[in-house]
Amino acid sequence: MTKAKLEYIWLDGYKPTQSLRSKTKIVKDFSGKLEDCPMWSFDGSSTEQAEGGSSDCLLKPVAIYPDPARKNGYLVMTEVLNADGTPHETNGRATIDDDDNDFWFGFEQEYFLWDPATDLPFGFPSGGYPAPQGPYYCSVGAKNAYGREIIEEHLDLCIEAGLNVEGINAEVAAGQWEFQCFAKGAQEAGDEIWVARYLLERTAEKYGLSINWHPKPLGDTDWNGSGMHANFSNEVLRTCGSKEVYEKICSAFAPVVKEHIAVYGADNHMRLTGKHETQSIDQFSFGVSDRGASIRIPIATVENGWKGWLEDRRPASNADPYKAAARIIKTVKSVD
Repeated sequence: MTKAKLEYIWLDGYKPTQSLRSKTKIVKDFSGKLEDCPMWSFDGSSTEQAEGGSSDCLLKPVAIYPDPARKNGYLVMTEVLNADGTPHETNGRATIDDDDNDFWFGFEQEYFLWDPATDLPFGFPSGGYPAPQGPYYCSVGAKNAYGREIIEEHLDLCIEAGLNVEGINAEVAAGQWEFQCFAKGAQEAGDEIWVARYLLERTAEKYGLSINWHPKPLGDTDWNGSGMHANFSNEVLRTCGSKEVYEKICSAFAPVVKEHIAVYGADNHMRLTGKHETQSIDQFSFGVSDRGASIRIPIATVENGWKGWLEDRRPASNADPYKAAARIIKTVKSVD
């Protein structure tokens, strides 16, 4: 009788930034299908999601992927529900209004490989800094690229798990990297980013490193922060062929800056300063090919006759992709 290892993954209730949690369920003769993943529960009092006197929270499976690091293993992304089956207040996925998958999302996830021994990015000398940023972006060679074996292993795991990962690259700062995931559907895009984050944490764990998702872990220095740029489109953006429509949709974001920033990640004010390819956190702008704008209109969209997508550059690396996508969808849908 074959036994399968199902790794149930969920988001806890820690504030201001939720963390990944997981535990393993062993099942017999598992089909490998999502519909055959049973509901499960956990102690919410240990994850800031319930009181000790009534601590059961439910795990509802929403996506399943083969686990490339475990024999007969599966990665099961879940939503957290209250004991009565309603979405828990920490459940960002349940807030997405995209039942028909009209919205497509591609997230660019930046992060730092972090050395717990030095409390600095991997590749930084103990107690100091490497050469100023410049040679690290898309770098090649041991002098500028740090931890490539971890990054390559993570990429392979994502591909083997069936995630729609679209690329990786070294980023602007030493020890900083990026991967990108795309999905036709906001919930699916969020699932893929969270599972890719999980695989990254687990891979770094093997090497005695951690992942720093903070948007500005090096504080007020001349080193770039980390974002999770949100590329998005719906049927209108993909087909309208109109500069005026694009400008109308972009302009709809201007009155709701605070609402977007509220779900774009904690401590994002440290990153969105108007420097290092960002717009100031309290301002809004959009422009063609402008990486200093809040929303960039890609040149590919313009060259394709104003048919394509937009990039919201404000979400931080520690943002919840579910909540970021939900807010973007709400704003776009507000346009008549």
